Amino acid sequence: MGTKKLDSDVEFIKALSELLRANDLTEIEVRREYGENDTIDVRVGRSVQAAPVAPVMAAAAPIAAAPVAAPVAAPSDDPATLPGAVTSPMVGTIYLSAEPGKPAFVSVGDKVSEGDTILIIEAMKTMNQIPAPASGTVKRILVEDGGAAEFGTPLMIIE
Repeated sequence: MGTKKLDSDVEFIKALSELLRANDLTEIEVRREYGENDTIDVRVGRSVQAAPVAPVMAAAAPIAAAPVAAPVAAPSDDPATLPGAVTSPMVGTIYLSAEPGKPAFVSVGDKVSEGDTILIIEAMKTMNQIPAPASGTVKRILVEDGGAAEFGTPLMIIE
């Protein structure tokens, strides 16, 4: 019986891996219950090279280019290194407004105070409000509503 269950678990994990690839996900976490006090917790993940999320960045050299052939970008070209860069604290889906059809939390040129909500990141069906780390003016919004964020993805520039 144990080998049959093990084979079933292996097939289950393979199916999760295929779902990961087919839906371009970076991680899936599932609990499979066989009965009372008999469960298996599975987390399948993969690392992917993050694609540029800003429309201006989309014209850059393809990510698939060989590292030796790609020019090394100047530090100022990476939005995450700019002063006032706000980066994603988690993996999830970005929402620029509280709900569809409502105005965005912030727009370019808006003044924000430290702690003001600037956007929401949905992770594991939980809406996480992302606060402004400091007071200032929104200079650039580097993400799109409904787009994906990885940990460390530059979201916006507040100076």
